[in-house]
Formats: sequence, structure tokens, C-alpha cells
Amino acid sequence: MDLQAVQQFLEQSKDQEDVKSYLQGLSQVTPDGAKAFLETDEGKKLLQPQLDSYFTKGLDTWKKNNLEKLISEEVSKRNPQETPEQKQLRELQEKINQMEQEKTREALKNVALTQLSQKKLPANLVDLLIGKDQESTLANLTKYEEVFTSHLQSLVDEKLKSGGSIPKDGQPPQTFTKEQISSMSPDEINKHWDSIKNTKL
Repeated sequence: MDLQAVQQFLEQSKDQEDVKSYLQGLSQVTPDGAKAFLETDEGKKLLQPQLDSYFTKGLDTWKKNNLEKLISEEVSKRNPQETPEQKQLRELQEKINQMEQEKTREALKNVALTQLSQKKLPANLVDLLIGKDQESTLANLTKYEEVFTSHLQSLVDEKLKSGGSIPKDGQPPQTFTKEQISSMSPDEINKHWDSIKNTKL
């Protein structure tokens, strides 16, 4: 009997009980058969998503149960707990450092105020001019003086252009009171005429 005849027989007798039980026995999965199938590409494609799902669940469970403890242990290793004496010493050192910084800043502020006073510059921005040391503070003061002087000069020039006269010597015109003008001689009035004529009496 050839294969075709066997297939024809099975097809014709598929409703008979003994043929049914025989075919069911052939279709049962054996451990060896399953293992052989799972090693094929088709089997791996079927199995991989399941393995990934089990791995992800297992990893999540492990993280939930162990990760925080491991992180805490590692942090403790890298930063061992301070003893009360070490903590007190560290806090004392921090206070000393802060006091030294405040003392240095106060000294730099005094230097800056002295310089501003000598140069007749406004001192209301002194806190912004203080640097990390005396050198940087003096550099800030120099820059401030340059900017302030330049700005003041531009305001003076603008004022003179808008209604005043530009003095020959570059100095602002002198002003006189009514009493001063009345006590001047004609020669003095002629000498100071440019300033007197702009005086509001």
C-alpha cells in the first residue's frame, strides 16, 4: 500500500472510532517534538514574545523588591554616615568659611566706597561692583567710572546741543545770582557776559 492509498483510506474512514483515536495519538505533542519545534526559526518566533514578557515581569518584580535597597547601600558606601563629632566639625567649618567670606566682602565694600567717594561717583551700586577679590573689584570700579563718565558726558553734550552754547574751554558755563551780577563792574559783566546772558533772573 503506497502513501496515496493510506491517505485515501484515512480520509474515507475518518469518522470511525478506531481511526479517530489513532489520528489523535499521532497529533499529540511529545516533549521531544516540542523541543525540536522550538529550536526551529518558526518555534523561536513563537516563543520569543513569551520569553520577553516573562523577563520584563521578572525584572520589574526584582526592581520593586531590591533596587531601592541596593541604591541606599551604594549611597551609604560612597557617603558614610557622619558621627556627631564629624557633623559638628563640618558645621563649624562651614560657619567659619561663611564668616571669612562676609569679612572679605565687607573689606572689599569699604575699598569700593572709598574709591567711589574719591572719584565723586554715585555709591548706590556698590554691592554690584564688589568682585571676588580686590583686583576684580578695582577692575569693576574702573569700568563703572568709564561708563558713568561717558554717559554723563553724552547727557551734557545733548543738553548743550538742545539749547545751550558749548563753552570754548569745554567747561560748563558759570552761573551767577542776581546779587552777584548787581555788584559787578562793567568790565566784569563784559568778561562774564556769555554766562550772565543765560542766567535767569
